[in-house]
Amino acid sequence: MSEQSPFEIIFDDAVRAHFAAIERKDHSLILDAIEQQLAYEPNQKTRNRKALRIPNLLGATWELRCGLNNRYRIFYDVDIEDRLVIVLAAGRKLGNKLMIGYEEFEL
Repeated sequence: MSEQSPFEIIFDDAVRAHFAAIERKDHSLILDAIEQQLAYEPNQKTRNRKALRIPNLLGATWELRCGLNNRYRIFYDVDIEDRLVIVLAAGRKLGNKLMIGYEEFEL
């Protein structure tokens, strides 16, 4: 039985600006969660991962919840054939609002 290689995780250029709006102390926590949760089987639904309804404002097909009290949201797409995970956005959930970068989205 051969072991599958991990998915390559790449970040959209916009994600850098999104991280600038997130407290620096949480960056490594979020990046660790992305690596642990999305390197293998990123398209499998779990308690903290779910498929999104299309269309949405971000164009993402999946959402990962992470951080203390699941306050952070990572939006991503999966390319199964090329074994890629493309992180499109990172934000913080505040009540019924989502802050991506310095922009507010209603949920």
